[in-house]
Amino acid sequence: MLLARAAMLALVALVSACTHPPGASDRDLPTLSDLSEAERLARVRLELAGAYFGRGQNAVALDEIKLALAAKPDLPEALNLRGLIYAAMGEARLAEESFRRAQQISPRDADMLHNYAWFLCNQSRFAEADVVFRQVLALPAQREPTRTRLAWGVCLARAGQLAQAEQVLTAAFEADPGNLASALNLSDVLYRQGEWDRARFYLRRVHAQPDQASPQSLWLATRVEHRSGNLTARDRLGQELARRFPQSREALLWEKGRFDE
Repeated sequence: MLLARAAMLALVALVSACTHPPGASDRDLPTLSDLSEAERLARVRLELAGAYFGRGQNAVALDEIKLALAAKPDLPEALNLRGLIYAAMGEARLAEESFRRAQQISPRDADMLHNYAWFLCNQSRFAEADVVFRQVLALPAQREPTRTRLAWGVCLARAGQLAQAEQVLTAAFEADPGNLASALNLSDVLYRQGEWDRARFYLRRVHAQPDQASPQSLWLATRVEHRSGNLTARDRLGQELARRFPQSREALLWEKGRFDE
């Protein structure tokens, strides 16, 4: 779910790096003219790479990153984005090399550490991911702790550490009750622990905004009601799932009555 947002995370890192380039006067607004020619070229290529990556054009994005790094080999944002691109392409070894190189240059960059932790999680390297997520949250300049707690909680749930996942996701939700991704993932963890009433509470927060309902959220709500024995509510939610998302995997599971999948 979160890796789809990796392009945005990369762009956040890119923008923050451009806000105050080296040598810019504190009395002037920094612009590209304050950069060296090599760094200006690298950042233009980096912006293009981020745009292509955001559209799923990984090969073109990688070409732009190569040009950015040819102009400025030690640009950590470019190395970080290269790691994201390689991860999306299934090139785990090359992705890790890029993430590690970016951290050597900028070891306290929260965005880069967050991306690396999520990469480790997607590689099922859960213990290592746990260490890096903790490092991110320990940084005094961490600007988006809710985002990191959400990713960490999802990773803990994947690892089967449901009690700890519940704790982390609850903290994410309490810090930002409007974050529906936190509510949905917390409800899934609670469902898996047999806490159906509590799971229903958080699902209702998600479905309070009808446009936020998804096949995943409706199927989870259907299974909650099935487990609770509320067959009327179960059938209503299942029918809504089939009506709104008829081609989804979840609608097919509903039609077949496969509630345990």
